[in-house]
Amino acid sequence: MLFSRSTPEQKRQSLVSKQLAAQFELADKHVGTWVTVSGDDVLITLPFAAATVHDVLTAHIRKAAHEENLPIQNIVTETDIQASPTKVAKVTNIKNIIAVASGKGGVGKSTTSVNIAYALMAQGAKVGLLDADIYGPSIPIMLGNTDSTPASRDDKTIIPFAAHGLVACSIGYFVPAENATVWRGPMASKALEQLLRETDWPELDYLIVDMPPGTGDIQLTLAQQMPVSAAVIVTTPQDLAVADASKGITMFNKVDVPVLGLIENMSLYICPKCGHQDHIFDKDGGVELAKRNKVPLLGQLPLNVKIRQHTDEGTPLLVAEPHDPLSQTYMTCAAAISKQLYMDGLMDLRIQNI
Repeated sequence: MLFSRSTPEQKRQSLVSKQLAAQFELADKHVGTWVTVSGDDVLITLPFAAATVHDVLTAHIRKAAHEENLPIQNIVTETDIQASPTKVAKVTNIKNIIAVASGKGGVGKSTTSVNIAYALMAQGAKVGLLDADIYGPSIPIMLGNTDSTPASRDDKTIIPFAAHGLVACSIGYFVPAENATVWRGPMASKALEQLLRETDWPELDYLIVDMPPGTGDIQLTLAQQMPVSAAVIVTTPQDLAVADASKGITMFNKVDVPVLGLIENMSLYICPKCGHQDHIFDKDGGVELAKRNKVPLLGQLPLNVKIRQHTDEGTPLLVAEPHDPLSQTYMTCAAAISKQLYMDGLMDLRIQNI
């Protein structure tokens, strides 16, 4: 009877796969294809954005390799995000469109969209931002480039506007701030489609779409006529916001757009002087909504004056104070969004293979 022995490269492959599986709470079989071993060198290609754990992962691998007396020289970790399948034809250069929505206004959806976009960039992804609020565009103010003017290379497409490394587009760059956009639903929907398809986007892993509140024409246009990969719902814990956020989840379910999960914004207020915590907008409303709808809770964001100040100044928190604990909260949310989109893709493959 013949017995085969694992080669040193196979042992390294197995060791690294086990560390990846433990780090990301996945089965070994799901992570094996992420690892390429060449001699004593290891290349890890992650299918989602998680740059903040690269160093931690490397340390765990080296520790495990040392314990097993298995030399590893170089460990390189890269990010290669794939495009999720959509029913509508993809927009050139955009792998995934993620709609950030809420059932009502005033829950901090736009602020969340902007900071999540920058957090995804910091996690290693190529990201763009589209302001889908035709009637009340706020992204130019939040990005601090309200004076930017449209430009084109070919008189057919728009060069996206840039701020702190992020590319973006909004009707706010085309309409004076003091003017009201008085358009009927179909006209506003058409304008949104033009902003998406007639912008010369660079290669993007994610286009974050800051949706207007509600479940009207614009929301349906985006969900049904554009290649949306998934949606993220933002709510505060209070009953009114939760009730409307529930309608948003229902809308996306009806048009077959996966809901990646829910972000509970303004979860609590922490006094900067004494540290006392106060649940101004009630407690755990978003947590319970996520449970009822069987979707992940992607994160809970606190109510903090710095978030508002930086947004009003056009220097979002993730740009102005990237190492602040608040910024790390957004980073965690961004990593959860990226991983959950990948996990949804795995689930789609399992269903197709049944």
